[in-house]
Amino acid sequence: MVIHKKISILILFISLAGYGQQRVFTHQDTLRGTITKERAWWNLKHYDLKIQVDIPHKSLAGSNTIRYKVIDENQIMQIDLQDPMKITAVKQDGNLLGYTKDGNVYYISLGKKQHVGSINEITVYYNGIPKVSKNPPWDDGLTWSKDKNGIDFIATSCQGGGASIWWPCKDHMYDEPEEGIRFSITAPKHLTSVANGRLKNTLNNRDNTKTFVWEVVNPINNYGVNMNIGDYTYFSSTYKGENGNLDCDYYVLSYNLEKATKQFKQVDQTLEAFEYWFGPYPFYKDSYKLVEVPYLGMEHQSSVTYGNGYKNGYRGYDLSGTGWGLKFDFIIVHESGHEWFANSITNIDIADMWIHESFTAYSENLFLDYHFGTEASNAYVTGTRKLIQNDKPIIGNYEVNNAGSGDMYYKGANMLHMLRQIVNDDKKWRSILQGLNTEFYHQTVTTKQIENYLSKFIGIDLQPFFDQYLRTVNIPVLEYVIKESSLSYRWTNSLVHFKMPIKVYIDKQVQWLTPTRFWQTLPLINSVTALKVDPNFYIETKNLTSDSN
Repeated sequence: MVIHKKISILILFISLAGYGQQRVFTHQDTLRGTITKERAWWNLKHYDLKIQVDIPHKSLAGSNTIRYKVIDENQIMQIDLQDPMKITAVKQDGNLLGYTKDGNVYYISLGKKQHVGSINEITVYYNGIPKVSKNPPWDDGLTWSKDKNGIDFIATSCQGGGASIWWPCKDHMYDEPEEGIRFSITAPKHLTSVANGRLKNTLNNRDNTKTFVWEVVNPINNYGVNMNIGDYTYFSSTYKGENGNLDCDYYVLSYNLEKATKQFKQVDQTLEAFEYWFGPYPFYKDSYKLVEVPYLGMEHQSSVTYGNGYKNGYRGYDLSGTGWGLKFDFIIVHESGHEWFANSITNIDIADMWIHESFTAYSENLFLDYHFGTEASNAYVTGTRKLIQNDKPIIGNYEVNNAGSGDMYYKGANMLHMLRQIVNDDKKWRSILQGLNTEFYHQTVTTKQIENYLSKFIGIDLQPFFDQYLRTVNIPVLEYVIKESSLSYRWTNSLVHFKMPIKVYIDKQVQWLTPTRFWQTLPLINSVTALKVDPNFYIETKNLTSDSN
């Protein structure tokens, strides 16, 4: 009981510190969450982000050169940067541009005619003291801390609040820079600055600072861009993967090198399992990194951040309560799973964030399945059901930057686990997961696209299934009546159109049922004494036999 109580406290990460909470949406929420006309007319091609970090004042200053393609006529461009950060100037072709401000939105007036098909650039100059995170990574912002030697230790995390907390960008998930980002970080020279992709250059400056230049060549979502600064020690390995040799780089605090070299051996195990289930790691050109940070961790693309204390489980605890959660380092496995779901396949609207979190929470038990077998996998995922709150629907409100319930983690994982049971063919299920990653490779997607894909390749209409588990908080109840030579059954506590095949054991004999909201009766040759639902199905049951007599 004590362990479970501690786990329930730790599980604050599932609630995402405000995601999905009821609130009144504002004009600013709409500007942030909508594909406005000032966003829709131009397509992102590349960011060239330059940041100078002033540690004593906890401030940032720099510029972002944004390359874009004109896809419709317009002369006003929306760029996002949240207070107290400020845009100080905008230039195009060397000319200063005018702009107006509406809260966290800047409307840039472009001087030259924007011709459809042309590729142009603007450079945005900015500075300020960015929001400080009070509880990273669930509260967005910068973390300014010190390691145990008293050396500065700095990191960013901004999944919900958005990248515009600390740099100017087109801060909506629907559009990613197709050609990636070049990111130059200037900080005190005794520190190492780490970001996404590959290190392209280091420059020693005259003012006792050093600039690290990182480059990503693949598309990348804004919140996946990160900056980490500390007294890092570097080591590396090579993973021989499905697409050849994958460079794996590790940046850890100098005094944690011995722990890291042991714990990070799980990276190969993780990549092996996920390439088996999902297909090749999506970012071979940008490499793979684990970077130590002063918070739990995040799925920054090709730069996974790590703060799990070099322990297995979730900070040493098993989230499932089965023992299987201590067989792997939660952050290495979970956050690496996001490379497939969040970074390669990205939701267009944060309301659909279940696409990121449900598949990635589900990847934890697929890791176990690969290394420890299906029984371990089943035990783990069903064990996590005690973390489900059924407080709000998993899908949030659209076009206001609002995520749904934290149940997107383990209710979502159990939902996907049920689909595996319905497919009832592991080879086919694996091909479906791999096909999903092929079909939507490096794309932004909607829930409808994922639903349609799964319905098509599983071969049944899953709309009622997704409506029930993603859009309501009700867990279906299988009501049944056993008589000597028949079994009657139906769904209750469900949507009117809900239907789902379900595996049961009738006197230990396997039987598949397809209940609806209407009573159905199954004739039986022999008298029935007991019915048991396969525990891999996340439903409730109610035996009405005694009530019917």
